Amino acid sequence: MVNHTFYVVECADGSWYAGYTNKLAQRIATHNAGKGAKYTRARLPVQLVHSEQYGSKQEAMQREYAFKQLSRAEKERIVYK
Repeated sequence: MVNHTFYVVECADGSWYAGYTNKLAQRIATHNAGKGAKYTRARLPVQLVHSEQYGSKQEAMQREYAFKQLSRAEKERIVYK
């Protein structure tokens, strides 16, 4: 069974990047190797601060989209709970 993960990493500048993956450890390593998202390449290193597992890719991607629509304060309540 494949795990579908919504994740949030904190970049070196304190900003956050949210994404989806089915191989979390590999994805974080890819970000830190400078080969991940364009946003994170200039803000290395990144550190995982939150993740949620879902049964389908669609659910995980919907969660990512919903998270990105939230205010910073709402995001902080999720990440720092």
